[in-house]
Amino acid sequence: MRTLRFLPLPVLLMAMVACQPEAPRAMASLPAQAPSEADLLARGEYLVRIAGCNDCHTPGYAQAGGEVAKDTWLVGSPMGFNGPWGTTYATNLRLRMQELSEAQWMEYSANLRTRPMMPDFAVRAMTEDDRRAIYRFVHALGGAGQPAPEALPPGKAPPLPYFGTVLPEAPVAK
Repeated sequence: MRTLRFLPLPVLLMAMVACQPEAPRAMASLPAQAPSEADLLARGEYLVRIAGCNDCHTPGYAQAGGEVAKDTWLVGSPMGFNGPWGTTYATNLRLRMQELSEAQWMEYSANLRTRPMMPDFAVRAMTEDDRRAIYRFVHALGGAGQPAPEALPPGKAPPLPYFGTVLPEAPVAK
């Protein structure tokens, strides 16, 4: 009779184990489905819009609150960014992407190092899929516009319009 008193506990434990959800079975490795061209184009457009590419590379975009025709996107800008580095201009990405193959863009963008004000670190931090989607979208827009002005060296006064950047003095080492 003494063994019957302890029988419910093992039975209860076995019942609890039996009621647990089944452990996932090892699934055969299925290749990830590559996004369609339409998916890549939509992703690229979304990234260009939310990553701020148009803010500098599309004339009048910020002033219009982002409400500009897509056929005017990413054609570069005559607005200079002037600071201790000289003056830089946002590149015409539409023309640039026509010069590069996708493989060249992937290599270039993975190692992008540019002059201020371009946040090249943000592009380098993007996934390969995001950089590929941006390439496909911008390349699909086709070439348009004129090349942006060439960068100017420090000390050379830029023509209007430009943003002037004054940086604080570097701290003196003690």
